[in-house]
Amino acid sequence: MNRTTETNKENILVRLIRMVLGLLFIFSSFVKGVDPIGTAYRVEDYLIAYGIDWLYELSFALAVFLITVEFLLGVALVFKLRYKLATLGVLLIMVFFTAVTYFDARYNLVPDCGCFGDAIKLSNWGTFYKNIVLIIMAITVFFTRKMTIPRLPKWFQTILLITLVGGFVWFIFYNYYHLPIIDFRDWKVGNDMKSSGEENAKTYVIYKNLETGEVKEYLAPDYPWNDSVWRSKWEFMDQRYDDSGVVRKHNLFLEDEAGNNYTKYIIENPDYQLVLTTYDLEKANSGGMIKASELFHSLNRDDISYALLSSSGMDVIQNFEEVYQMDYDVYFADDIELKAMIRSNPGLMLLHNGVVLGKWHFNDFPDKKELEEVIASAETE
Repeated sequence: MNRTTETNKENILVRLIRMVLGLLFIFSSFVKGVDPIGTAYRVEDYLIAYGIDWLYELSFALAVFLITVEFLLGVALVFKLRYKLATLGVLLIMVFFTAVTYFDARYNLVPDCGCFGDAIKLSNWGTFYKNIVLIIMAITVFFTRKMTIPRLPKWFQTILLITLVGGFVWFIFYNYYHLPIIDFRDWKVGNDMKSSGEENAKTYVIYKNLETGEVKEYLAPDYPWNDSVWRSKWEFMDQRYDDSGVVRKHNLFLEDEAGNNYTKYIIENPDYQLVLTTYDLEKANSGGMIKASELFHSLNRDDISYALLSSSGMDVIQNFEEVYQMDYDVYFADDIELKAMIRSNPGLMLLHNGVVLGKWHFNDFPDKKELEEVIASAETE
């Protein structure tokens, strides 16, 4: 009997498991494919953790490959395309990832597996238990694969798979050459990044009694700091800052060359604040840096400030100052936080009183007119 005319023997439970498993694979590949650079960072973490950092330079290619395979297997399950091969592929990949996530959970090799990108965060043990459920589902669809009869001819299934995967790869690279079309990170447009509860922060000072050696901690300024007799008997030892009552929206810390903290000054600027980020100036796209400089020199509004945030050293900054006409203020930050802010090197962000009004990849940097349109739009809301 021709396979296309056979009665489908797949029961409701198997169909439900197949669909759920396939849709989970598609969802997982989508949330990673929407942020391929972030996925590449996760791959780098694993390469370092397992001592195969000689593949470090291939982290992005490996990320694209893994995301694409995951998408391919997902759509193959949902639409029954080359189904027997798909069930074998799903089983093998789940065996691999279950083993990896077990060692990750057991030894805490990587703090965040990134299984669902930044859309859904799971603990390492939570990820492992999730994979236990998925591998049971993968075993089920593999051993019941003969119950599911594809309706389409094999040649058409292959063409359809190639077409879908080709479109998905285009989607991945669109998000790579621009910014993610859906931003799951803290610094997405519209978010207010101001901290709150700073009035709850407390400073404690620690003094030692010169006669008895007793060490005592006081909540500042509730100690007799202006009592000369007391001060003659007690010696300052240390101080402790307790900011557990402060709610912070980010972990970014900005400082100038002298080490002064400018985080709040930049992020919560009541005027419009443009920040140009580059986690590594030597690797920054030169065309993007030139566009950023042209934008800076075209601005003539007093209510727009401009600053460069970088993790590169001052010596590197000075080497590029003349090349890129960097006449703007420079502040220093951790490269991981700068990568988290924007998936572009360089990247551009517009802030107003802590609110993110705009983000741009260097391929899409705005000119003066476009920037003013964004500001005008924000002012009318």
